[in-house]
Amino acid sequence: MPQGVPAPGTVPQDGLTTRQRRNLPVLAVHTGPGKGKSTAAFGMALRAWNQGFDVGVFQFVKSAKWKVGEEAAFRTLGELHESTGVGGAVEWHKMGEGWSWTRKKGSDVDHAEAAAEGWQEIARRIEQQSHRFYVLDEFTYPLKWGWVDVAEVVDVLTHRPGNQHVVITGRDAPRELIEAADLVTEMAKVKHPMDAGRKGQRGIEW
Repeated sequence: MPQGVPAPGTVPQDGLTTRQRRNLPVLAVHTGPGKGKSTAAFGMALRAWNQGFDVGVFQFVKSAKWKVGEEAAFRTLGELHESTGVGGAVEWHKMGEGWSWTRKKGSDVDHAEAAAEGWQEIARRIEQQSHRFYVLDEFTYPLKWGWVDVAEVVDVLTHRPGNQHVVITGRDAPRELIEAADLVTEMAKVKHPMDAGRKGQRGIEW
């Protein structure tokens, strides 16, 4: 299995062995105007699940009533883990009424307050090392809109304990987050079916 080779002259003089450096936790950001940011993040989460990692998914903008295909698949994988021990545990939460730790209903929750509550719960989980792999889906938007403090997020993520991987998706990722991340991918649109008047369809968008 190819594991990649660092470019010449890029190996830091940090006193770590190759194995130690390879096992450092990763903060990844998928941003840009193109399609596929969340899809790529869920692909990473699938690999993490296969390695037996505990996976936590937190969706920040999509409606709590919107049933996406990845959610159904990962809930099934979580049930498989519970019944057989294969893979890792899975939790999936959506902003508003989807936050399992709050009793507020989506119609009564201010979006900014819900996003702030979601982030505070994630920060607590990171401190407690509750998951091995986190997907913060569409999380760049609460940061962009000022609902969640960027500096606080960067501080929590850069000082997270243990070996917790985090991937964040969404357009317009803040510069501070990009600078703090280990892996940043910008999705650029070349063509999209909607440009030709075609709507989303089953198996592609959901």
